Amino acid sequence: MSMQADALKDNVTNPDGVRLIRYVDALREAFEQEMERDPSVFLYGLDVDDHKGIQGSTVGLQQKFGKDRVFCTPLSEDAMTGLAIGAAMAGMRPIHVHIRMDFMLLCMNQLVNMAAKAHYMYNGQVKVPLVVRTMIGRSWGQGGQHSQALHSMFMHVPGLKVVAPSNANDAKGCMIAAIRDNNPVIFIEHRLLYAVDGYVPYKSFEVPLGKARVLQEGDHVTIVAISHMMMEALRAQKHLEGVGIKAEIIDPITLMPLDMDTIMQSVRKTGRLLVVDNAWLTCGASSEILTRVYETCRQTGENMPEMARMGFAPTTCPTTRPLEDVFYPNGRTIATQAYSMVKGKSAERWEPPASAKTEIDAFKGPF
Repeated sequence: MSMQADALKDNVTNPDGVRLIRYVDALREAFEQEMERDPSVFLYGLDVDDHKGIQGSTVGLQQKFGKDRVFCTPLSEDAMTGLAIGAAMAGMRPIHVHIRMDFMLLCMNQLVNMAAKAHYMYNGQVKVPLVVRTMIGRSWGQGGQHSQALHSMFMHVPGLKVVAPSNANDAKGCMIAAIRDNNPVIFIEHRLLYAVDGYVPYKSFEVPLGKARVLQEGDHVTIVAISHMMMEALRAQKHLEGVGIKAEIIDPITLMPLDMDTIMQSVRKTGRLLVVDNAWLTCGASSEILTRVYETCRQTGENMPEMARMGFAPTTCPTTRPLEDVFYPNGRTIATQAYSMVKGKSAERWEPPASAKTEIDAFKGPF
């Protein structure tokens, strides 16, 4: 076991081995435990053996498991994805690291026409147990070609599962579930989540793919937030508490398949739905969620809830901080939109003061 894993294991606060660790450390722990459990699991991609180890998520793994199971690749996304698909078909369980989702566009034929369709086209005789790790999001001016979140493109393709956990507990549990799944899984990691702490069991566990989580209960408005927008939704919830509004916050976790049962149960209670996506709105995850709610209500004859969505304006992701602050939804803008939905259009416009600070307790685990 690596020194890092030893340190994490020793930091036990209860008999179940639950510790407060970072999102990125939870990922690394999932890789180490699954590679120890199953020799068919291997991890590779650009810079996985770099001294920084993909934000720390792969540090020490090559030293422990060797260069045959943890290795760097040439800058050739199409060919390296083909290698992963072939290895998966042959019975291995590859974890292929694409440092940025933007560059997955270079291997779309492999993922969409090969990985996603093989099980169907070969009458169930072929499995493709492949995990594709990919990073999204803003930080220090990633700009138009390094910060895109293209999850809706992959949600559109039958045969692919799409996962975007927002906290350390779900990062570990979903990664283990994804590695053990016999289908290709696109695993989305927002770079601003890597340093966020969460309570995570040391023992191996799975978070079922396709199940949403209610992080905060409320009865005035349902806010469904994707990936890092969950952090902003929790900040918004704190702002709204100050004016007497209780928001129910839902993390879908898995974007495909979507857990619409949990979302519908909440919407029936609150009568209002706000979806906050970490991407553009056109043909996006927000469109899919709102449409399914609409279709369900039409089919069942239920009252139609008030619905709205927030995400990126239809323009390229900006680089400068002032433009980023306008481009990306945040706790204040989300709270303003939710307040308007609850109070009605005739209500006086309200927004949290710029000086308002929200000390949020980010979701740290279901313990």
